[in-house]
Amino acid sequence: MFKNFTPKIGIDLGTTNVLVFVPGQGVVLNEPSVVAVSDDNKVLAVGAEAKLMIGRTPESIRAYRPMKEGVIADYRVTEAMLRYFLRKSMSKYNLFRPDVMVSVPAGVTSTERRAVVEAAMKAGSKNVFVVKEPILAALGAGVEIYEPQGHMIVDIGGGTIDAAVISLGGIVAASSVKCAGNRIDAAIIDYVKKSRNLSIGEKTAEEIKIKIGSALMLKDELTMDVKGRDMLSGLPRTTEIRSNEIVSAIGRELREMIKTIKNVFQETPPELAADIIDGGIIMTGGTSQLRNFPELIKRRTGVKAKVADQALFCVVKGTGIALEHLDVYKRAIASRKK
Repeated sequence: MFKNFTPKIGIDLGTTNVLVFVPGQGVVLNEPSVVAVSDDNKVLAVGAEAKLMIGRTPESIRAYRPMKEGVIADYRVTEAMLRYFLRKSMSKYNLFRPDVMVSVPAGVTSTERRAVVEAAMKAGSKNVFVVKEPILAALGAGVEIYEPQGHMIVDIGGGTIDAAVISLGGIVAASSVKCAGNRIDAAIIDYVKKSRNLSIGEKTAEEIKIKIGSALMLKDELTMDVKGRDMLSGLPRTTEIRSNEIVSAIGRELREMIKTIKNVFQETPPELAADIIDGGIIMTGGTSQLRNFPELIKRRTGVKAKVADQALFCVVKGTGIALEHLDVYKRAIASRKK
């Protein structure tokens, strides 16, 4: 009787960011997946507020990401984070528990999938639907996934790169590797430490990646002043870093991501491979926005690549489309009802 009143919420549960989509309203929330926890295990802050605390907390408080490489690393804290985001996204007048759809990496194990479902149920969901990220990313990018035609989606977030070939509503070939934006940040931290004797934090590394990072060498280099702690004197210091240094620093990570895409091609039936050569590779996720990434993929695979519109929001927009047409997409969905 009350079926129509059940609110629906789509969640892109990422390693770096959590995005929430409410049908009819669009993306209502985009916050870092960071939680600040005190010594006695009390959750003090979640999301943007907690991210401001990273690297700035006293010993009694820990600000960290409970999601690691696309899956739950800290179950209890992820549950608290989900509960916070669900409450924040729903109207306070809504008396009904929501149906929630959550994205998971293509290579998720049944144990990891179960952990996501349990965490969402305990956070206050009525029904939980779990869908693999490449399917959602394809929907959000406007791909007609039920056509008898091959489409290649490469979703690159903070924790994982998911490459998949989709045809007739299902995944034909896929590979999910735990090498993405966060690994690039770590490589930048490492490079600055070795080349400049300067210690920088995650936030600064991410800033370097966004402002001057590139997948290919640039003719007109970009530069950036980077502040950190001198490893020898222990005092604050500023140094200048150039784009092409970053290209070299992150080369290994980029090669690993390209290898993931090539591995999927090797498993793809010839007819679908021909479709992909015609249609190109569609890139989604925050890390796909790294300068010249599509050009690097084209040079290494011979197939043109393009970044989808609003690449960061493709997966969460896909949850909205799937929630509004659950009966149509039920083949692609693994669900758990209470």
